[in-house]
Amino acid sequence: MIKTEEIRIEEFDYPLPDERIAKFPLAKRDTSKLLVYNQGDIQTHTFGDLTQFIPSGSLMVFNNTKVIQARLFFQKTTGAKIEIFCLEPIAPHDYLLSFQQTQTCTWLCMIGNLKKWKEGQLTQTIETPHGSTVLAAEKIATRGNTHEVCFSWDNPSVTFADILDAIGELPIPPYLNRRTEESDKQTYQTVYSKIEGSVAAPTAGLHFTPEVLEKLQAKQVDLGEITLHVGAGTFQPVKSDKIADHEMHTEFISVTRSFIEKLIAHTGKVIAVGTTSVRTLESLYYIGLILESNPDATSEELKVTQWMPYQQTTEISAEKALNNILSYLDRHESDVLMSETQIMIAPGFTFRIVKGIVTNFHQPKSTLLLLVSAFLNGNWKAVYDYALDNDYRFLSYGDSSLLLPNAL
Repeated sequence: MIKTEEIRIEEFDYPLPDERIAKFPLAKRDTSKLLVYNQGDIQTHTFGDLTQFIPSGSLMVFNNTKVIQARLFFQKTTGAKIEIFCLEPIAPHDYLLSFQQTQTCTWLCMIGNLKKWKEGQLTQTIETPHGSTVLAAEKIATRGNTHEVCFSWDNPSVTFADILDAIGELPIPPYLNRRTEESDKQTYQTVYSKIEGSVAAPTAGLHFTPEVLEKLQAKQVDLGEITLHVGAGTFQPVKSDKIADHEMHTEFISVTRSFIEKLIAHTGKVIAVGTTSVRTLESLYYIGLILESNPDATSEELKVTQWMPYQQTTEISAEKALNNILSYLDRHESDVLMSETQIMIAPGFTFRIVKGIVTNFHQPKSTLLLLVSAFLNGNWKAVYDYALDNDYRFLSYGDSSLLLPNAL
């Protein structure tokens, strides 16, 4: 059997005509198509029918992250337009604290038209509900193809969240090949989004409506929430021939004590909504594994690195791993676990917690397609061929699937 690191990304390519990429969502979220893959059998349904395939007593896990208006546009006196795309906070490093800042904060950013911004500050006057302010942006360091940008402004009544709300643009996926429209502010958020910090939506959740959620609860399906802030790296195709040469992006995750307790109570019946929920849940196992040998691990030591799942020689049960996290929270007198994950889920990965996935149809040669292949024991092509043959809509605003490789 080929080692995971030796997998060639060309094996995960498929033809995706531009007309199959959904440029806009359907008018009603739950009227989208739902491909149900149940132990090898594939059928077409409507997303509103999802409940009939979810057994009572299951736990469905949702990512409650909210997309921020992360694109800021400046115009130099020369007329050149510069785009600053805020990816993640640097100082302060905490998302909430950064949004609450009233004078300055620093973010890791991507910069559009960088060649026109060699040095100096960019400035513009902004009108907010708390008065006007002059916003300045200055590059202070470079990290590969990203840059640390220090923002400062002169009105102490204005927060950075106010600034993003006033002039930021919601960053829709680049493959939509269109500008953000006013409607995207609503349609590119899940109905349960709460915690601001993502630069991309956890798109599997876009199909859920309050009615679908109510039907799930009426069927005694438990609902749980985690937070993983989706980074721009989610759109990056694998450019190396072998996945060993691809560096996964790091993402911030947050889970509560009560959620961990729910997971333990539903061992064996956990269905993740979206690949971000999958990445979070499977990362929890490895955080618990770190704590098994190092109960006093620092928060930095709890980060799940890209290849950790394939390098481990020790093994514990999912329940033991989750209980290790509860013990860790007890020792730190905390109700929330905050960490980071760089986990790579690809063929050869062993799923410890997730038994079912609700997910959209992903780009060719993407790490998300590797994850789907790993979950379906390599049978991803049958699913994608069926979707292409049956007029499914692809990518963020497209249709979705429910993947159940084994009986629940």
